[in-house]
Amino acid sequence: MKMSEFWRSMEDEFGFGYARVVGDHTVLDAVGSRTANEALDDGVAPLRVWQAVCRQHDLPESRWLGTDPGEPR
Repeated sequence: MKMSEFWRSMEDEFGFGYARVVGDHTVLDAVGSRTANEALDDGVAPLRVWQAVCRQHDLPESRWLGTDPGEPR
């Protein structure tokens, strides 16, 4: 997953504005008790961070690979 795919998945799941709030403020246990933005800044792979977001927010496993870039919004 590329960084752009990470943010597209976040925006598709949470909406444009709230995706940034989730990225800035939700502490994710699966990436060392960091926020998504902190984990990404520290070099954690976007897919790993996305999956941590999915777990933390109890999203169905069908969404754990992110949004298909070929799908229309």
